[in-house]
Amino acid sequence: MPMEIVMPQNIESWLSLALWLAAAGHACVLIASFQVPYQLKWKSDLTSLTSFNRKLMWVHGGFAVYTIISFGVMTFLLHGEMLRGDRAAITLAFFIGIYWLLRIIVDFTYYSQSDWPKGKQFVIGHILLTALFMFLSATYLTVALRLGFK
Repeated sequence: MPMEIVMPQNIESWLSLALWLAAAGHACVLIASFQVPYQLKWKSDLTSLTSFNRKLMWVHGGFAVYTIISFGVMTFLLHGEMLRGDRAAITLAFFIGIYWLLRIIVDFTYYSQSDWPKGKQFVIGHILLTALFMFLSATYLTVALRLGFK
């Protein structure tokens, strides 16, 4: 018996699916972020920093990882509240959407193309991560703006 795929029929169903994918998308960001220290050779590059600045980099990285984990977990746990338009959940969705939008803006306005590591895998990774950040931002901002003003 063939498996039947059920496609969402309305915007709320699409947003529900998008939120589940966004929750999972944060796990994908984490997979990429755990590769950063090795792929970008932090062990050798950070040795030129003072002990405090080196620790500061690791602490900031740790807080970024904690934030990304929190976004995914809160999206999973507050999925229904976001879809119902609960004020706190919509505010969180708006915050997460702006967070990822700002990440995209920083990428295009602050980083230079010459700053990025060379190599095909880094170009592909950058494209995939930027696409994921765009999806995350669009999903959360759409949820916030569409469902927050019901």
